[in-house]
Amino acid sequence: MLEGPPLRADAQRNRARILDAAESVFAELGPRGSTEEVARRAGVAIGTVFRHFPTKDALLAAIMKRLLAQLVEEAGKHDLFAFFTHMVAQAAAKKTVVDLLAGSGVDIRLPDAVSHLNEAVGSLLTQAQNAGTVSPRVALPEVMALLVSVCQGALHGGWDTPLQTRTLAVLFTGLHHN
Repeated sequence: MLEGPPLRADAQRNRARILDAAESVFAELGPRGSTEEVARRAGVAIGTVFRHFPTKDALLAAIMKRLLAQLVEEAGKHDLFAFFTHMVAQAAAKKTVVDLLAGSGVDIRLPDAVSHLNEAVGSLLTQAQNAGTVSPRVALPEVMALLVSVCQGALHGGWDTPLQTRTLAVLFTGLHHN
């Protein structure tokens, strides 16, 4: 989707309501979720949905971009370990939307959003290393690989909360500075 001029306040509100409704619809209904249902729940006309998101795939991509932006914002509220825990919970909660995106064939390129997430996690890693809670031998690429791996496990492994907790405990033990 091309970036245009800034949206009017009412258009921004509509866009946010559409994204909120879409997350809910796709989480509940999966691929059966329709843009018509999104419009109904958002309280807007279907034309309004298509003005913001010309296709269902564009809507799914916007959800993912917003999710990544929210994760970057959340990183500022947590330490590294709490952020890992939050990310795994988010992955499990957003499973349906992520699965829809993966199965849609949409080529989602969000380099800016991913770059911001890398920066946020890098900052958390530096803070943890400066506090002496994470080994100085641990580098950002390893942390990102671990983060992606545990989120993939939460997405596809049928993880329940006790398994998430145990898996994160093993991971955190490996990261701790001895």
